[in-house]
Amino acid sequence: MRKPISLSPTEGEAGLDEPQNLDMILDLPLEVSVRLGQTRILIRELLRLDKNSVLELDQGADEPLDIVVNESVLARGEVVDIEGRLGIRITDIVSRKERVETLS
Repeated sequence: MRKPISLSPTEGEAGLDEPQNLDMILDLPLEVSVRLGQTRILIRELLRLDKNSVLELDQGADEPLDIVVNESVLARGEVVDIEGRLGIRITDIVSRKERVETLS
């Protein structure tokens, strides 16, 4: 019959270092932007834009906005008004599979 193995506290706590490793990156800055839509126009059309010009985007008004972190879509959301300031309510987090696909 085998005797159970007993680990010393330092050997058994090796997995506890992982949250500390995460702490090392928590203060790294990330660029977060919200993509409302996009379009392609010719330079001549760009030069014609003036105050009150309307630029039609490829996204419908009722479609969710893309929340982009370091050029990768992380989530989707909708615009909200919070005491006169605009914000984004996150309505969907992009799956890990979708995030990996956007990297390639």
